[in-house]
Parts: sequence; structure tokens; C-alpha cells
Amino acid sequence: MRAACWRAMASERASGVRCWFVAPANLLASGIARLPQSWLLAMGKVATSLLWPLLAKRRRHAATNLALCFPELDEPARARLLRDTVRATVTGTLELVRGWYAPARALRGCADVQGLEHVHAARSQGRGVLLFGGHIPHSELCARLLGDALGERINIVARRNNHPCIERLMDGARRRVFADVIGKKDVRGLLRTLSRGGIVAYSADQDFNYQNAFVPFFGVPAATLTATPDLARRGNAVVLPFWFHRDADGRYQLRVEPTWEGWPSGDPAQDAARYMAELEAVVRQHPEQYLWVHRRFKTRPPGEPDLYR
Repeated sequence: MRAACWRAMASERASGVRCWFVAPANLLASGIARLPQSWLLAMGKVATSLLWPLLAKRRRHAATNLALCFPELDEPARARLLRDTVRATVTGTLELVRGWYAPARALRGCADVQGLEHVHAARSQGRGVLLFGGHIPHSELCARLLGDALGERINIVARRNNHPCIERLMDGARRRVFADVIGKKDVRGLLRTLSRGGIVAYSADQDFNYQNAFVPFFGVPAATLTATPDLARRGNAVVLPFWFHRDADGRYQLRVEPTWEGWPSGDPAQDAARYMAELEAVVRQHPEQYLWVHRRFKTRPPGEPDLYR
């Protein structure tokens, strides 16, 4: 960790941008990452209570999404689900820190992993692997855990942060544990990694206002990326669904599945709809662990009103 701090300071001098908090943040994160799982989950619960007033905007987004997606629930049930969702999201920040900074010994034995044979089968053919998942708060921790189970670092696709110092902190942390961090819009980088036989964790379930189709997600038309099958084809990659959740006792369950039968079908909209249907089935099992705080239904079909006013 001391070496990482020196590298961060050297990077600041080279760029001319003074990011005074990066080194102490790395030290603090390293300490948090080593806490027992029960302590980390307790911290998430306390932090949720403390941050609740500051998360008003995110809570409104989540409340809107839950009302749209779970109309069968009464108000008290949706209020409980909202509370649990916010707690899972806040706790997910701590799990992100654990995934980035925890030493391997601190994570050993904390997850059950199924379906590694599907990854090995794809690699034996000399092909890359596109792990197709969803936006779950502990997704990067589970990507690291999968890499640990495979015995190699995998690659992730991540959105860059607009603040240079925060981006420096996050990118440096990610590169500690992942083979590469590919920008969300870096198609060339993604294809290059896949064509070289790399394993990439990838999610396409956020709102997309380009290359999209409006397909049902919990019965609501959702703007969904349609380019994934083409990306896999161009990168000579196998698409494998990658699902995960955290049990009540804090243990993680990871599952890699074979490619869905008949997917891709050749119809981009139909393929996007299949992805959303499969994701919905997974989310319904642990609905509080989905990232409901983002505006999943921001882009609307022509003529439909904004849902997040």
C-alpha cells in the first residue's frame, strides 16, 4: 500500500493535478477491506441511516422504479423494499472497496462458484468470454471473486468518472485486481481484449439512448442496447450469463450459465428482450439487490412522458 501511495503522488506530479485525498483514501479503503464480513454489513446498515437524508434524489428514483416494476405490492411492502434497496446500494459501496483492496486471503472461501466449466470450454476453443450480467451493487466484488476462482484476473467495462482525482483513485484501485479496465464506450478496446481470448465482465442493462430497442423489463418498455450479439461476433467471443447475489449470512453465490438456447436469434430487438427477461427472473429472486437507484427508464418511446419528474 505504501508503494501505491508513492505511485499516486508521482502521477499527480506528472499530470500537474493535485489530488490530495487519493493517498489517504487508499489507506482508509485498505483498512475497510480487511474488516470481517459481519462488520462490513453492519457498517452498511449504520451508513444507510446516516446517509438517508442525503440520498433523497436516489431514493426518489428507486421509489419510482419500484412502483413501476412491482405494482402488485402495497405501499408498506414497497416502503420496506425501498429501505432494503438503499441499504444494499450503500453496502455495495463498501463491497466495492473490499473487491478493490482486500488481500486474497481475506476473500478466500467467502463465495460459492458454479459454472466455471463453461468458461473453460470457451477458452479451450481459443475464444474470448463476454460475461453478461446486470447492475448489482456488489458486481465488481463478484467479478474479482470469479477471477480468483478461475485463477486469473478478468477484465471489466466501467464508466469513467468526470472528476480527474476520483477517476485516478477508482482506476488505480481497479487495476490492482483486474487485468484491464475498459471504458464504457471503448468498443475497440473491448473487441481487442475479446479477440485476444480475454474474459470481460459486461452489463448492458442501464438506459441506452443509442443502438437500442424498447423491450419489456418488469412490464415497462426499457431502452436496451441491441449491439451485444454483434460485439461478441466481432470479438470472436462466447456470451455467458453471469449472475450473483449475497445471502443473508453475507456469503456470495456466483453462477456462470451456458449461452441461452437460440440466442442470438438474428433479431437484435428479440435478443435484447430475451436478455431483459432473463435478468428480470434473476432480479425477482433478490429484488433489493438490484441497482434501482439509477433511472432505468429514463429514455422513453416517442410520445411517452418523463417518468422521473
